[in-house]
Amino acid sequence: MAIKIDSKIVGFSVAKEEEPAAPVEAKTPESNIIHMHEKVARPEMLFGSTYKISTPLSEHALYVTINDIILNHGTEHEVRRPYEVFINSKNMDHFQWIVALTRIISAVFRKGGDVTFLVEELRSVFDPSGGYFKKGGKYMPSLVAEIGDAIHCHLVMIGLLKEEGPDEHQQKLIDEKRAQYEESINLRDKEHDSDFPEGAQLCKKCNTKAAIMMDGCLTCLNCGDSKCG
Repeated sequence: MAIKIDSKIVGFSVAKEEEPAAPVEAKTPESNIIHMHEKVARPEMLFGSTYKISTPLSEHALYVTINDIILNHGTEHEVRRPYEVFINSKNMDHFQWIVALTRIISAVFRKGGDVTFLVEELRSVFDPSGGYFKKGGKYMPSLVAEIGDAIHCHLVMIGLLKEEGPDEHQQKLIDEKRAQYEESINLRDKEHDSDFPEGAQLCKKCNTKAAIMMDGCLTCLNCGDSKCG
């Protein structure tokens, strides 16, 4: 079919055949992404971790088990979320409130959304009778707070929380103090090495590595203390 051109031609270009478009990777539609909510059915098997809590309040330890559900398995949206928690112990003194606590925490887990607030809520519980120090010297204001600490460790492990630590300025200060301390130790060792013989023992009186055997007696070359008087 002929086409009549009424306007003036001011330019032209040669048309090329369109190249086939590159294949687009199939992505999971946003509507098919599963988020944690109350109606997510519990699978037959869940992945879990158990944390042992030993306190001076009881001769029997508590075992906190947190089970996780894997959502969107095998896709780029795969996530691991806590689903339920169980606390077991031979000590039956706290049985009633522990059962209630585990049911409430499990309900919050299954509700979905941001569940990390549970950690601070549990950690802020104080025992009116006084807290205790756990192994490693960390102070726990209550047994409930230590349960919160166990949940915190689990949320860090699955990636819901970041590991707690000093910020950039605090870390810089720590590094400076460590460097100063190590430098002072090195200087002290060099001074001792230059002033006293190699292999000298630590003097119990002046705390200097300057004690050597002289005439059958251990004598300090720094303060003069001698076993023979």
